[in-house]
Amino acid sequence: MTTLTTEIVLPGIVEPEGLLVRDRELAAPGPGQALVRVEASGVSFAEQQMRRGKYYDQPPFPFTPGYDLVGQVEAVGPGVDPGLAGTRVAAVTKTGGWATAVTVDAADLVPVPDGVDPAAAETVVVNGVTAWQMLHRTAKVRPGGTILVLGANGGVGSTLTQLARHAGIRVVGTASARHHDAVRALGAEPLDYRAPDLAARARALAPGGYDAVFDHVGGPGIVDSWRLVGRGGTLVSYGTAATRDVAGNARLPVLALFGRLLWWNLLPNGRGAAFYNLWAGRRRPAAFRARMREDLTRVFALLADGSLTAQVAARIPLRRAPEALRLAESGTVAGKVVLVP
Repeated sequence: MTTLTTEIVLPGIVEPEGLLVRDRELAAPGPGQALVRVEASGVSFAEQQMRRGKYYDQPPFPFTPGYDLVGQVEAVGPGVDPGLAGTRVAAVTKTGGWATAVTVDAADLVPVPDGVDPAAAETVVVNGVTAWQMLHRTAKVRPGGTILVLGANGGVGSTLTQLARHAGIRVVGTASARHHDAVRALGAEPLDYRAPDLAARARALAPGGYDAVFDHVGGPGIVDSWRLVGRGGTLVSYGTAATRDVAGNARLPVLALFGRLLWWNLLPNGRGAAFYNLWAGRRRPAAFRARMREDLTRVFALLADGSLTAQVAARIPLRRAPEALRLAESGTVAGKVVLVP
């Protein structure tokens, strides 16, 4: 039995309008696999970097992007519980999610609670796991602490802000002025990231330093983020958005940033610095999958009970993926752009 899927193909380093649409047949799921009919897939910063050829470990062109997805299991292969068929699940795929149907390892699937909208669930798959793990596993911020979130209106930033507020943590978040009302609605105190004295303004709101600073930007500004961390606090870096449009080797900015964080982390000043990587620990598949399942299940529970609100910036049909990618790259939206069938 074969299944027809429509997928978006990234043929090389192109503008968003250079994305291709193709139909192809998927074979029946093999041992340990499940066939998932995709109901929602996200547009994240990873895809934006992939189309520039700048994502750290992206596959060779051409390939289908799509870092995560939500959908219904249509069929399962040998060795997989038949009861999985018909259930709604989520998966972090890194690539391949921009399609109407995909085949994935059943061990990577996480159940989505009943009654949760697929697009809403999609916004907290990779964003939710990233935010949860940075807050609770990497920085380990305690209730009553104060954190600084760069890009608090973005996909990860808005989720991180809500998770922190739910945990009783004060949040200061940067965003452009037009998104300040949205940031306030999330429970954070907004700062204009374009302000020339941003570091001074951030310091004034936490004179003793922050318990954690979450920085997805990198570049020269990472020095200010480090200086804003208080004693006993942690700088968590998880991206290099500052070099998004800089031509050159995609690995160099990451390696340079990693080296700087390593050096800072060794200094005897009571502060820590870490580079968060969602895929760390993948060489121990069982432990990695167990951690992913545990953390995403916790995030889904908060979404299901209303403690976490999905930040859906737009729902755009899969075939209009170029429009969705262009919108996500524009910096004009709050939350996550979601592709739907």
